[in-house]
Amino acid sequence: MKNKKRQELSAQELYLKKHRQHKRVVSFSRLFVFLFFLLVWELASDFGFIDSFFFSSPSLVMQCAYRMMLDGSLFVHIGVTLLETLISFLLVFLLGITTAMLLWYSDKLSEILEPYLVILNSLPKSALAPLLIVWLGTGIKTIIVAGISVAVFGSIISLYTGFHEVDKNKLTLIRTLGGNKRDSFMKVVLPSSIPTVISTIKVNIGLALVGVIIGEFLAARQGLGYLIIYGSQVFQLHMVIMSIVLLCIIALGLYQGIQLLERKVTKWF
Repeated sequence: MKNKKRQELSAQELYLKKHRQHKRVVSFSRLFVFLFFLLVWELASDFGFIDSFFFSSPSLVMQCAYRMMLDGSLFVHIGVTLLETLISFLLVFLLGITTAMLLWYSDKLSEILEPYLVILNSLPKSALAPLLIVWLGTGIKTIIVAGISVAVFGSIISLYTGFHEVDKNKLTLIRTLGGNKRDSFMKVVLPSSIPTVISTIKVNIGLALVGVIIGEFLAARQGLGYLIIYGSQVFQLHMVIMSIVLLCIIALGLYQGIQLLERKVTKWF
């Protein structure tokens, strides 16, 4: 019996060792591919295989970032984009879950609004940008509304659909025990829909960033979206690439933050 347990433990240890080794290999391979790409890009620019004026190079991008860090402007642009994205994301979440709750509570309201939500969700949001500028002017309000418009309708549809996919037998049990619709939502629908809420949040954080950048393209004097437009207009492609890289880092950081929140919320439920 003891020998069998030892064999099981050794097999488990061997599996964990192989798993850790696999993760190290994957992490090293990702880093190697990234560094190899940067090296090839830099050498291609230095030896004239590509025109650094149009394609820039890692060293030029780093020099641009360093200059903007010295004068503090880079941190201002990053801060503006982050603030606009977080405000848009929070408003999308509040509007999305509140509207989805109202639609779940009222079947008549959901029947009335459903086709409008589908149409608005399918509408290219960049088409609304000129109207937003005319109605709200240029500035942070227009950018935040642009960020909201990209994500809010899909969020409502996703959450409402998730609420309706809850086990009907559990809802019947709540009603049988004398519970009302509020009890059904708070004790069954919402806890059962936590995975849907988390997945919707993951999508919304990226969409909010996309909407903010669209707004900054058209109505900003600060932010990474503004830097992309300004850099392309004056042919400073290293500034454009630097801004795109920073957006990738911000998107990754926001996604990791949501994953951390997901792990904590999963423990609670």
